[in-house]
Amino acid sequence: MRLKRRVIDEATDPRLLPEMLVKTLDNLDGDALVLAPGEQPIFASNGIERLGILKDGRIDSPELLATIRVVRRTNTKHTGRIDIPRGPIGEGIHELTVNIFPLTEGDLVIVLISDESEAQRVHEVRRDFVANVSHELKTPIGALSLLSEAVLGAKDEPEAVTMFATRMQSESKRLTDLVQEIINLSRLQDSDPLQEAEEVEVGYLVKEAMDQSQINAENRHITVTFQEEKNLSVRGDRDQLTMAIQNLIDNAVNYSPENTKVAVTSKLVDGIVEISVTDQGIGIPEADLLRIFERFYRVDPARSRQTGGTGLGLSIVKHVASKHGGDVKVWSAENIGSTFTLLLPIYNKQAEAN
Repeated sequence: MRLKRRVIDEATDPRLLPEMLVKTLDNLDGDALVLAPGEQPIFASNGIERLGILKDGRIDSPELLATIRVVRRTNTKHTGRIDIPRGPIGEGIHELTVNIFPLTEGDLVIVLISDESEAQRVHEVRRDFVANVSHELKTPIGALSLLSEAVLGAKDEPEAVTMFATRMQSESKRLTDLVQEIINLSRLQDSDPLQEAEEVEVGYLVKEAMDQSQINAENRHITVTFQEEKNLSVRGDRDQLTMAIQNLIDNAVNYSPENTKVAVTSKLVDGIVEISVTDQGIGIPEADLLRIFERFYRVDPARSRQTGGTGLGLSIVKHVASKHGGDVKVWSAENIGSTFTLLLPIYNKQAEAN
């Protein structure tokens, strides 16, 4: 962790932290914030910005600010937990453990912060993930076992062998796709894309996702179009964001009739980038809308088997959105179509530079 030095105002407050303290803070596993009177930051680790604790050079969390003021007033140490939103929208949060204590010299306060959200969430997810995966793997594996027995029983009937072999290929592909989606979801659960985030141009993300979905769309005679608002960028993991958009496009293609269109658009609304994927498909019953982002949930299991769906694609989209401080919304009407919208905070170059 590298600390970046912030001097409040050298004309009125020329104080600098002792070099020994700076080195100590620099070697901590978590993040650190040092505050002068008025709760003005004079030192902050790079992770403080990533966690969204500071905004325009001031503490943005009312809960943290109130706790710091109590520590300053009582001159006592405080240890506790606070939740910080990962972004301006969505349900993602950072679950932070904070240690706040005063320094008698210079009326300074030190805030040590550890992000426990990843370890906590991964622990909770893994409790039921293994059971879900085991159940889902049983179906294609069981089908392969039965089909192999059928092939052996029909070895003197070439047409039957061909039919069973074709079905075995289909089940094998389904199993391969399922395993890959499980790997993708597992990687998402074990990573934080905002720790080493980069600026990513939205148009690039969508075009890359469209390229990866092209063969699937062509096989179904579906045209995918893109209407973009230029010069939009977000901050995050390029591969994860591309995967999320590709999953939305593939989902739209898989549930659309042949010879129809899937439209992708991008635009900026109140500081939020909206990437929408609209299809002319079968739509989603209202009763299922609240559950479609659950792992392994399928609105129509029979159609999912036909299209090769794993039941994990939309769950992956939800994870990616939440991890990036965003969200995903859906509108749908049966026999009309659906629109899925990935919402992500706009990348603010000026704020990053400061």
